[in-house]
Amino acid sequence: MKITIISGSHRNPSQSEKIAHYINKTLKAEHSDIETFVYTLADNPLPLWDQSLWENNEEWNQRLAPLKKELSESDGFVVISPEWHGQVPAGLKNFFLMFNRFELGHKPALIVGVSSGDGGAYPVAELRMSSYKNNRICYIPEHLILRHVESILNDNAADNNADADSYFRERISWALGILKGYAVALKNMRENTTIFHDKFGNGM
Repeated sequence: MKITIISGSHRNPSQSEKIAHYINKTLKAEHSDIETFVYTLADNPLPLWDQSLWENNEEWNQRLAPLKKELSESDGFVVISPEWHGQVPAGLKNFFLMFNRFELGHKPALIVGVSSGDGGAYPVAELRMSSYKNNRICYIPEHLILRHVESILNDNAADNNADADSYFRERISWALGILKGYAVALKNMRENTTIFHDKFGNGM
């Protein structure tokens, strides 16, 4: 089984990437049968979508081929989004324009909202509302909102709020277990159901 972790912040360094590496480490420690791949949008390596992506453009094909391979091989995803001005970063929304049902379709994803304060809920709602339609990624009912993120999940225990840090570590482990369960179930579904149909290539 393979889980891809997507850090949706363009900033470098970022708290989202810190969370991505923590989740990667947790998956490896607690689930020996899971292979992981971490992809970060730090420095925004993907150019903005344009029409030529749909026209078999060679430059796009070469740029996206390695990432398409990783996503196609994945059984599930963790999508980490900071809350910027109450919304998902532009680069992460752009990411979902690049890839389709063949890479993401009918695979489970755990949303992780990140906030320096008491926010973090808006990206969860936005991703659930508008990022899945054509690529058919399946956000699971469980999600995480990591508030006051600077004070949790740091390598140096002295930098953490002990109570919050303990709570989030436990909840992350639990949520990742749920994601794994969905990945197992939906893999069987994909193997036994006609999920790709040329006539119905896009969602309604």
